[in-house]
Amino acid sequence: MSAAPLVGYSSSGSEDEAETEACARPGVGGRHRGQSPLPSQRLPVPDSVLHMFPGTEEGPEDDSAKHGGRVRTFPHERGNWATHVYVPYEAGEDFLELLDVLLPHAQTYVPRLVRMEAFHVSLSQSVVLRHHWILPFVQALKDRVASFQRTFVGLEVTSGHAQFLDLVSEVDRVMEEFDLPTFYQDPSFHISLAWCVGDARLQLEGQCLRELQAIVDEFEDSEILLRVRAGQVRCKSGNKFFSMPLK
Repeated sequence: MSAAPLVGYSSSGSEDEAETEACARPGVGGRHRGQSPLPSQRLPVPDSVLHMFPGTEEGPEDDSAKHGGRVRTFPHERGNWATHVYVPYEAGEDFLELLDVLLPHAQTYVPRLVRMEAFHVSLSQSVVLRHHWILPFVQALKDRVASFQRTFVGLEVTSGHAQFLDLVSEVDRVMEEFDLPTFYQDPSFHISLAWCVGDARLQLEGQCLRELQAIVDEFEDSEILLRVRAGQVRCKSGNKFFSMPLK
């Protein structure tokens, strides 16, 4: 039995930020030339006051420079929180050693590839939640996934696919309750290893993927080290994280 297959794909909004070029945001608050301020204008609120209440409903600042040039699939608005449901993958030492071999080889085809900082299997698209929806949304997720058993996954899920479809079905029901987009039809569950700005599928498909797959197949005990026990479902909403253990 060969190790889990490698796949190359273009981002479709399933992550928190789309892999597109960042653009500068125009300035706001300027007056037209020659226009005098009105007496009723409010004075600017000092920064010390604006940052007194970090737990308010305003989501985290949208700074694409902190994300390697990626920008969100939807603009940041006050009270809107980007939300994503997934199964986290805690990478072991052997997995990272394999990745240290795979990534430099892939970078000979696409030099701008960057290693993922964390690894997971998505169960939802990235959606927008109002701040006051977060806790009810998370509670609904907990109620839906509480009875699910743990399973094992590889780089691309070749076993346990049916169980992941069942999980997605429950997550989709919660999305529908909150009038949010459901997951993709006939999804391919996978763990992303690296990313880059722009669409690099043409460079990665064909010869590159075949060579990378050969590296995986020949790596010692790759079939075992690429398995992971999926012990929880996690929901990330803005900078908040919620965990739901599986049986």
